[in-house]
Amino acid sequence: MDEASLRELLDSVASGSLAVEKAIGRLRSLDTGDMGFARVDNHRTLRRGFPEVIFGEGKTSDQIAAIAKRIYDSGVPMLATRCTVADADAVRVVLPEARYDNVSRCIVAVPHPLPKVPGHVVVATGGTSDIPVAEEAALTASLAGVTVDRLWDVGVAGIHRLLENRDRFTAADVIVAVAGMEGALPSVIAGLVSCPVIAVPTSIGYGAAFGGLAPLLGMLNSCSPGVAVVNIDNGFGAGYLAGTMARQIAR
Repeated sequence: MDEASLRELLDSVASGSLAVEKAIGRLRSLDTGDMGFARVDNHRTLRRGFPEVIFGEGKTSDQIAAIAKRIYDSGVPMLATRCTVADADAVRVVLPEARYDNVSRCIVAVPHPLPKVPGHVVVATGGTSDIPVAEEAALTASLAGVTVDRLWDVGVAGIHRLLENRDRFTAADVIVAVAGMEGALPSVIAGLVSCPVIAVPTSIGYGAAFGGLAPLLGMLNSCSPGVAVVNIDNGFGAGYLAGTMARQIAR
């Protein structure tokens, strides 16, 4: 149940169209939904402004589908990350509205149109190979209701590509910079703007990149202040944080 649904419930009680006992019964469902193999956090949206999200890896397609339907039926957006085409097919059996994004490997189903809120997030990548992680971040941030601007392949190997888009960076409330290799992109961007920069190291790179460890350490050691770093390939975490920050800044 989202905030709007809760207000509607309270209004129904106040007007006398809904008995108090029935309202209490509905409110009890805002606690944990025990499904045996999973416990869905029905309170997440009310507490944090963003519903629980399904991490698909390690779950069966049937488990993902069941959790997805439970979340969707509560009236909030459903997002499942790191999913396969088979997972998406299973979800669409119970949620025909669901769509699968092949790039980010995310499944999304939104029961109601998302209210747009002020807030502007730019998601940028060092290279084309970083796009799957960046798209996961962009899709997640968009579910927070903020505006998301995607800017691909502006890495430091051709610094002019980044500089010619400087106006798009300076218009942002929060920037997500996604890069592999040596991970220099967030430092360069942070030296040009006044807003927070969220750095996402990716596992893209040759042997000495150690599956993303080299860019992770590079980002953690950034000499540009104002850079925060999430885990390797964690586009969801970056998008969630960016969307939350942009909404708070707008408030």
